[in-house]
Amino acid sequence: MSTASPSRRTLLAATGAAAAAVGLPALSACGGSAASGSGGAAKSAKTKLPVYAPGKTATPDIAGQLGGVDPVYLRYPANPVKSVASAPGDGKPISVLTETWTTPMPSGSSNQYLAELNKRLGSTLDMTVTQDVGDGYLGKFNSIIAGGQIPELVWFPPNQGLQKVPQLLQAKFHDLTPYLSGSAVKKYPNLAGLPTYSWKTSVIDGKIAGVTVTQGHLGQVYVVNADFWKPVGGATFTSADDFFNKCKELLDAKRKKYVLEPFYPNAVHMFGEWYGAPNGWRNEGGKLTANYETDEYLAAIEFAVKCRQANLFWPDVNVADASTKVQGGQQLGAYVEAQPSALVATPNLSWPADVIIPFPAHAGAKVHFDLNYGSIGFTAISNQVDKARIPTLLNVMNYLAAPFGTEEHLFLHFGIEGRDWARTKDGDVKSTAQGQSEAVTTYSPVGTFTQGPSATYAPGAPARAKHTYQVEKQLAAMAWSNPVNGLYSDTYTNKGAELSTTMSTLLVDVVAGRKKISDWKAGVKTWRSQGGDAMRHEYEQALAKA
Repeated sequence: MSTASPSRRTLLAATGAAAAAVGLPALSACGGSAASGSGGAAKSAKTKLPVYAPGKTATPDIAGQLGGVDPVYLRYPANPVKSVASAPGDGKPISVLTETWTTPMPSGSSNQYLAELNKRLGSTLDMTVTQDVGDGYLGKFNSIIAGGQIPELVWFPPNQGLQKVPQLLQAKFHDLTPYLSGSAVKKYPNLAGLPTYSWKTSVIDGKIAGVTVTQGHLGQVYVVNADFWKPVGGATFTSADDFFNKCKELLDAKRKKYVLEPFYPNAVHMFGEWYGAPNGWRNEGGKLTANYETDEYLAAIEFAVKCRQANLFWPDVNVADASTKVQGGQQLGAYVEAQPSALVATPNLSWPADVIIPFPAHAGAKVHFDLNYGSIGFTAISNQVDKARIPTLLNVMNYLAAPFGTEEHLFLHFGIEGRDWARTKDGDVKSTAQGQSEAVTTYSPVGTFTQGPSATYAPGAPARAKHTYQVEKQLAAMAWSNPVNGLYSDTYTNKGAELSTTMSTLLVDVVAGRKKISDWKAGVKTWRSQGGDAMRHEYEQALAKA
């Protein structure tokens, strides 16, 4: 299971996959297009991240690998441990700005899950919740900031176009470095159990700006419906040409049977792994090359153009959720998911559902799998909050970050026993219809601003959990990270979002046929002159000191 159920499209950008697809690191993607002030890179490089000190929880059936493969639980532990001794709140309401990725939660007194959550927290969550449609969160965020009455807890996503974030954090939010840096985080044991890699996205201008919203470290995957691919012997391939030919064989436009979802940056990212394009940057002896600039990335774009010309993509580029078309098994062959946990989080897939394991596009290609940044942003605390209350709010988020196998996690994800869920004879936790409509929909906006580390659990389907583990092991064995992870560039913070958007738009235009490959090459030259070369220089300096 995923510890939250964010929308796939949003998570793709949040995890760094969308940024990697267009050649830029996503570490400071929250930075918008405005300047952060000089010296931010130097200050951030010296910031001491929270120590990693996982608390006691139930032993998994299959151990995970830190930074890669998630631990696996074949049944929900019979005796979950208690990770929080008492209600962390102070009796006062806590205002929150967040987003939901599913049906809006029930409102009012009818929502017994929310009432129980508030009771267990010892404070009432007063959540302003936007939906994952259009610019819903960005619009609400901007209006609230402009209005001046900022909620106490505000989620900062890395992918929704927030502007002037460093200045905003400095002017309107508390610096949480004294509370979370180094061993200080141990006052909040569940926060200390969040993986180190996910905290890197919370550091802005040398300060820990908020509590990380952690996520698994393995990146984008092509999720496929096994039934769809049976006529061509399954979703395994020996080369890009083999992939293309099998897709052509499966294509049936008259029956609206297409093979690939139409979000072109996703496709180019997947193809780039096959051709050996860098994960953001390539480091050769301290000299960096952006994936924009490589022959491998250009080959991935050209292959995407070939697929589009062959009509392999679903024709409506505005399709809201391609996953539902894959789940049906008849209309679409594959869509890109944020991470492999989709295999257990999407029960409507016909099984054995699978992912396309990266393969060499041609003989000699250096196939790999891209790691992501392991978070979907961070949650900051408004400086309209008195400093004396900061520990209370951190304790509340500590409760919400409870790991799998704890009493708190069981309640947060499944709700009230006997009402929202019940134990099966095999020891699994099975949600009721009430739990699906109330607990799941209410947890979605909560998990968006704070959640615990990921784990693999498929209620009632241990084989699915084992299969996901094997897929993750395969991917982890060929995984590599962006070499500038943990490094900082003032130019990227100043201009990265703007440049990334420009290049992503150009990529889509080229794949769609509105522009030519020569336009891409010219765009790369412009990217270099407008900030790409400066970013390279700053990252190379940071690498030399690392």
